[in-house]
Amino acid sequence: MSLIDTNRTAQEATALGVRARDRAMEAAAQAIPAGKRAGTTAVQGVLQGVQGAREWAAPRIDDAVYGAREWAAPRIDDAADAVTTTVAPKVSSALHATAQQVRPTETQKAGGWRLVNWRWLVGAGVALAAVGAGAAIAMRRRYASATAEAKNATESPEDSGTARDGDPASDAIRSDVNGRVTTPGT
Repeated sequence: MSLIDTNRTAQEATALGVRARDRAMEAAAQAIPAGKRAGTTAVQGVLQGVQGAREWAAPRIDDAVYGAREWAAPRIDDAADAVTTTVAPKVSSALHATAQQVRPTETQKAGGWRLVNWRWLVGAGVALAAVGAGAAIAMRRRYASATAEAKNATESPEDSGTARDGDPASDAIRSDVNGRVTTPGT
């Protein structure tokens, strides 16, 4: 019997649609937990796969790093030896040459200048300052004594005994040794 030949009513078609929908809902209700289980299983499988890959790769990576270090160490030693034997002497000689250029020559201090240094110059300066101070003190004393002698020589013995305060003779105009003229009241 074919579908075209059957006479179905609208109610039968509706009932058939409702049964199909119910079956689809039952299938979906069963598929959701199955999908969740499948997803969880897939995640666990991926984690186990990653863990397995890590366990497989770790010793191989360690071996590769060890091999690379084993290969590089002698080459680094050779490079260090090459630098020590070729570059280091050149740098050392350049530094020695620079030191020779910077070092002052000894020929600049010849003859009596070899004895002149900063300590000797300071000592000579102190001695000259002491001599200058002594000369200044002597000149000051000499000036004071000369001034006193000149004052004594210009005063007459009569003037010193007769002129007293309040006397008309003491009110007279006087002159000092330094040439200043003073009048009474100024």
